[in-house]
Amino acid sequence: MSNKLNEIMDSTVEKIKSTVNADTIIGKPINSADGSTIIPVSKVAYGFAAGGSDFSTQKGSDKDMFGGGNGAGVSITPVAFLVISKDGDVKLLQIQSFDGAIDRIISMAPDVVDKIGNMIKNRKDKKNKSEDE
Repeated sequence: MSNKLNEIMDSTVEKIKSTVNADTIIGKPINSADGSTIIPVSKVAYGFAAGGSDFSTQKGSDKDMFGGGNGAGVSITPVAFLVISKDGDVKLLQIQSFDGAIDRIISMAPDVVDKIGNMIKNRKDKKNKSEDE
């Protein structure tokens, strides 16, 4: 029985692998007319189940009967788009609402880093300007 059940499970896993790959999660880049690049990001969830059993025949032959089955499901949900402007600025446009504070903080991180970088640059520019005078 275990060999037949393994064959069923192997077949199911191979079919799932053929449908779910890295291009499913991080999509292929799309170039827009204004020169920016849009990359779709998706969440993929999948599961499968398999089972089987051996049955004896009523006639008492040496050959046992096997019955088995399997099932699988795949869910692909778009969650965000990465937008890269022609200037190189990157923004994450989240499709789903924020689930909690952590999600909100993570989504704000790129903007905070940009603002801190601009503040540091402005301070250096002011310092260099005052030294030149």
